[in-house]
Amino acid sequence: MNTIWSKYIQGAKTLYYSRKLRFDDKFASEYKELFGLDETNQLKILEIGCGSGALAGSLARWYPNAEIIAIDRDGEFIRFAKEHEKGVTFIEADIAALPFANESFDVVISNTVCEHIEPSVFYKEQLRVLKPNGVCLVLSSRKGITVAPDCYVESDYEKVFWQKAEQFDNAVEKYGVGKYYLNEAKLPAVMERYGFKSVKTGYVIANLTPDNPDTAPEFARAIINADRYAAIESIESVEYSMPEHFSSKEIAEMKRIVNNKYDTRINQYDNNEKQWDTTVSVTMVLRGIKPNVTEICKTASKVI
Repeated sequence: MNTIWSKYIQGAKTLYYSRKLRFDDKFASEYKELFGLDETNQLKILEIGCGSGALAGSLARWYPNAEIIAIDRDGEFIRFAKEHEKGVTFIEADIAALPFANESFDVVISNTVCEHIEPSVFYKEQLRVLKPNGVCLVLSSRKGITVAPDCYVESDYEKVFWQKAEQFDNAVEKYGVGKYYLNEAKLPAVMERYGFKSVKTGYVIANLTPDNPDTAPEFARAIINADRYAAIESIESVEYSMPEHFSSKEIAEMKRIVNNKYDTRINQYDNNEKQWDTTVSVTMVLRGIKPNVTEICKTASKVI
């Protein structure tokens, strides 16, 4: 089982709970408008690089008549997704060699995947498995806003821990994290270059502010705890990748400090002690169409 990403880059809970926020049903109408899909049709939708399954689960709710298949090459993500999301077929597979027949899907969608895969590889298999006039949807996280509450300020112990970890951490370089990141102008241009027509772009902005009056209490606590999961799994990643440099006592102390911070923030929220910390998430949505056979032939003849 391949578990490189879930162990050394982002844990299953980090991906799942952060994406559950961004793909919450409160943002469904904005995504669906940009996706431009007929929810009454019996679509066959493939998500590539599904991670822990949060987006796939949302797609199953938003398009109840569709068949949703989601793949990821990290086996831990697939195991987690199967336990947490229903109505989706999760498969451990690689985007570079999709285990599906030619022209078998109406829609292929990905979220924060294009940044990590060479573009020709990223688009080649999607073109192959899409039906003519099928829809390719590429979602990419853009720079947003993050303002933390005072109770999250790093202690001296944490500063020393992370300074030490940075000396030995080569995961980003080793595994090519974000190696193919493109700006907002280049992303659609590359999509066109690799064979898609009628390319369009749009953005969904998710305001994740616990203290907003219109933020439901359950959702507010989910915002806080999503950050908790990310912080804890970052510590566990250090534990997995650098066991010779950190003792179990150091790891346990870091987890205690971090959990105390988020417990404090939850208590502040429950006691109506407003901090106005916020995360504003920006997701870019690219939509392209696979040309039909006639259009491909015309394009090829012009090139010749």
